[in-house]
Amino acid sequence: MCGIVGAVAERSITPILVEGLKRLEYRGYDSAGVAVFTQSGQLQRCRRVGKVAELAQALAGEPLNGHLGIAHTRWATHGAPSERNAHPHFSGEELAVVHNGIIENHEELRSRLQGLGYVFSSDTDTETIVHLLQHKLQQLGDLAAALKAAIPELHGAYGLAVISAKQPDRILAARSGSPLVIGLGLGENFLASDQLALRQVTDRFMYLEEGDIAEIRRDSVQIWDASGQSVQREQVQYHEGAEAADKGAYRHFMLKEIHEQPKVVQRTLEGRLGTDHVLVQAFGPQAEELFAKVRNVQIVACGTSYHAGMVARYWLEGLAGIPCQVEVASEFRYRKVVVQPDTLFVSISQSGETADTLAALRNAKELGYLASLAICNVGISSLVRESDLTLLTQAGPEIGVASTKAFTTQLVGLMLLTLSLGQVRGTLEAGVAPELVEELRRLPTRLGEALAMDKTVEKIAELFAEKHHTLFLGRGAQYPVAMEGALKLKEISYIHAEAYPAGELKHGPLALVDSDMPVVTVAPNNELLEKLKSNLQEVAARGGQLIVFADQQAGMSNGAGTHVVNMPHIHDALAPILYTLPLQLLSYYVAVFKGTDVDQPRNLAKSVTVE
Repeated sequence: MCGIVGAVAERSITPILVEGLKRLEYRGYDSAGVAVFTQSGQLQRCRRVGKVAELAQALAGEPLNGHLGIAHTRWATHGAPSERNAHPHFSGEELAVVHNGIIENHEELRSRLQGLGYVFSSDTDTETIVHLLQHKLQQLGDLAAALKAAIPELHGAYGLAVISAKQPDRILAARSGSPLVIGLGLGENFLASDQLALRQVTDRFMYLEEGDIAEIRRDSVQIWDASGQSVQREQVQYHEGAEAADKGAYRHFMLKEIHEQPKVVQRTLEGRLGTDHVLVQAFGPQAEELFAKVRNVQIVACGTSYHAGMVARYWLEGLAGIPCQVEVASEFRYRKVVVQPDTLFVSISQSGETADTLAALRNAKELGYLASLAICNVGISSLVRESDLTLLTQAGPEIGVASTKAFTTQLVGLMLLTLSLGQVRGTLEAGVAPELVEELRRLPTRLGEALAMDKTVEKIAELFAEKHHTLFLGRGAQYPVAMEGALKLKEISYIHAEAYPAGELKHGPLALVDSDMPVVTVAPNNELLEKLKSNLQEVAARGGQLIVFADQQAGMSNGAGTHVVNMPHIHDALAPILYTLPLQLLSYYVAVFKGTDVDQPRNLAKSVTVE
């Protein structure tokens, strides 16, 4: 979603701010802006609708040079995308604010501040923050004191940064429900909503925790916690290679990240497999004791992570014999939930800052769940910090908005959870754990074999160049994989796509099938294969164009209107992970043929940190 960058230094900070915004473009945004305390002693800003490149071009024509500044990329929540609604927002010529999140009581604040004489120039909730701060600053005279006094009056989620022309040696920041990180330099310090924005200037970071307020000066950082006490936050050295933010030889980040999956799956497995079992301690020191008590599992997630949870339901019930419910986080948090005894609450998120998933976790803590477990890609995220147990995936930074490697590593994590619960509770059938542990060791190689079919899938993608609708079919645990394939095609090619259990064709979707409606199917060699073949005959009989990703042992071949891609044979339980890859490649190449913005599809953002 929105991105924040700030800097206080002896050198000119505008290039740092602009480069930081460029590194945050993957989040999705509609406008960008910077505010700098210039060498002439004035607080000045430049804002533009559209890409960061347009902002950079404007700054090249009219430079803003100074040693203190903040910058922002905005994804509209209040007020249409426009220059007047773009951040930073000012109060007079003295105060500038950038803000991620939503202030829920902004209308009440706006009315009160207008009554005090403040004039609003935007439609945003953010402008209420800067005027409120200005009001407090006039009363208290110190920026830190003003922010501390204003925070209790802000209801909602926010990560914010503020600078003042009257105290031009510091940035003030506050975090509540929206991530912020401080970058530590030598004689200079920085602020951002994601450490990736600052990797060009530092590899040392401090992560603000929920409720923290920070004062960042060139040579010092002061942090107060939610109770107002001065605190020290741990310094973390970031070791992930800077190449994570570079496409390298690939045309798009998405393609690079698809091809990284064998490596990141291998990393996710490292240190978590014994000779013939999963190391339960990978979930935390209390995991074995807690897992022994688990009689039910509740999974909550959004988007792609929700599809991972749906696959896990088949595994948890089919392999470990544990009842499992899976629900979209935005629905779970707003309904009355009946909690079954001894239920493990599992949340899944790439970023660990997904607003609905975080809210669902916080709600679950009031409902009497046995314990909470986060499966997440970001170790310092809110979701991880607020959960009892954690399994960190090792996907590394994912830049493309359409999730790929994060999804497959989530699936690997959920298989590790399934086997761990089954081991501790003694519900796995004899030999299942050793067999699947061995298959997991082979999984990166199988994924590499699937990616070797890249050119074959690219050729099939040409069939979609003039299409506007697609059906995806799967049976059993492949149904959520079909849902994920449909989501990917929608996200980046803008083709309308739907997924159905193959057995549901005759209950309605078959009416849509004709020569202009491609039908994509995943067909591993399992007990449902023959039934799936019958479903596909129904499509072929109505002139439908079939694209089938089939196990090489499934006995399926090309025919009139049928295109078969033979997949490497794999254990049925791990087939959902393998069959995800060709669907990702298909979506990618269709989008390339359609000419869409693959890495930054319209209307979407990478990290959904607002409701």
